[in-house]
Amino acid sequence: MQQQQQQRRMFTAALLALIFLLAAVSTTEAGKKEKPEKKAKKSDCGEWQWSVCVPTSGDCGLGTREGTRTGAECKQTTKTQKCKIPCNWKKQFGAECKYQFQAWGECDLNTALKTRTGNLKRALHNADCQKTVTISKPCGKLTKPKPQGKINLLKAA
Repeated sequence: MQQQQQQRRMFTAALLALIFLLAAVSTTEAGKKEKPEKKAKKSDCGEWQWSVCVPTSGDCGLGTREGTRTGAECKQTTKTQKCKIPCNWKKQFGAECKYQFQAWGECDLNTALKTRTGNLKRALHNADCQKTVTISKPCGKLTKPKPQGKINLLKAA
């Protein structure tokens, strides 16, 4: 009989502990404030439109660009952002556009120029870049064939 009473006490103690634990968890959950769902703000702010990156000094390196957007209720309609123009990019096609160029073509004897084509590889800051570009440069010194009929006077002497 004593053993039964001891088992009942242990069962009652375990049951009370379980009830206490459930009450503690329930209180903790109730104590958390439910966050009201954020109302979706309908903004009349437009997308940011960015100017080209203008280097601080020289024609490459660190610089800034200006951003603007429209909207009557926008808190911010203009801002300045830091940017960087890599110094090894061809500035001729926009400092924010990088191209992968093919090998130089043969020299055109009529124009004394050789050309090559580049395909757009990367555009920084969503720059508006041409998909393909062509560049030309002088061929350099053209080798003229030596006349065959002349005799070298130094060798003859």
